[in-house]
Amino acid sequence: MYESHFGLHSKPFQLTPDPAFYFGSKVHNRALAYLKYGVNQGEGFIVVTGDVGAGKTTLIRSLRRHLDAEQLVVAQLVSTQVGGDDMLRMIATAFGLTTDRISKATILQRLEAFLAEQQAQGKRALLLVDEAQNLGASALEELRMVSNFQIGEKSLLQSFLVGQPEFRDTMQAEHMEQLRQRVIASCHLGPLDAGETRAYIEHRLVTAGWHDDPAFSADAFTAIYQATGGIPRQINMLCNRLMLYAFLEDVHQIESASVEEVAAEQSKEFGLEQHDAAPAANAAAGAAAGAGGSRNTRGAGDARSGDSTPARLVRRVSELESALIALQNRVDLLAAGASAATPPAPAGTVADEAVAPAVSKPGSSRLA
Repeated sequence: MYESHFGLHSKPFQLTPDPAFYFGSKVHNRALAYLKYGVNQGEGFIVVTGDVGAGKTTLIRSLRRHLDAEQLVVAQLVSTQVGGDDMLRMIATAFGLTTDRISKATILQRLEAFLAEQQAQGKRALLLVDEAQNLGASALEELRMVSNFQIGEKSLLQSFLVGQPEFRDTMQAEHMEQLRQRVIASCHLGPLDAGETRAYIEHRLVTAGWHDDPAFSADAFTAIYQATGGIPRQINMLCNRLMLYAFLEDVHQIESASVEEVAAEQSKEFGLEQHDAAPAANAAAGAAAGAGGSRNTRGAGDARSGDSTPARLVRRVSELESALIALQNRVDLLAAGASAATPPAPAGTVADEAVAPAVSKPGSSRLA
């Protein structure tokens, strides 16, 4: 809606993760370095955790852009609320293998044969498991057992486990000792600091074709950081709303009062207090109204009653954003179910062939 108005060629703050907008903060660059290190090691598990909206999916997608399709075959799981046997079938299906009406033993044989074939072709297999915090003990044990596939001294499958912070607690359980011993690196994605928050916003705007319209004051960046806690997805949601606000109000300079007002309105819609932004936003709106109002703020009356057309449009956008997130989650679940029930696509369409050195020549196959 606002992109053409401000001369942008794409949406700077879309909620769908896009590696083209990847921002290399200190913590994200460190995590990416861990991932690349893990790929080059070619064995074991790499664990990446982070809060909701911290950028885990974007990080993984950015990694995949750096992977060499001549040396690595990558499969990804996005629906992980399954048991052990279902996890095995999902792994096999993700690599393009048929699992209909065959026993677990047969699936294991076919999966080992597939991985050995990749090894013989000078490739290795990498499994990316998203939403790992949903994995139960049996599913994690199945992942550990599959990681035992070897030829000679070379592992045939490496796995990255990506999840929310509670997955770290799961890994510390006593019965996870064997799996912990297989973890060669782990990292946690924390929030951005104030300086990185500003750089993140400017990076996304510039990537979308921004030329300082609308401009953001220094206080506005500070207010955005305070309202979002430096969580990338929260920043995207708030900034997207701010851009819409600027378009609807024909504003070309975003100040802290505008940020506080929009953040308070956003929090009110979801019934949440967003880092105590609401009181400050109400005070700012009241001050603006007392000063006679301006084009940069809507006035306390509109903010309270929500009767203005811009306010109704902003609320409607929020409802659509929430519906979109729910729909994307539903599509992921349906896609996972459909892939498990249909024959594999031709080679290269189910498991993306994607940085790792060539492995040694295959020897005798064994299960460690």
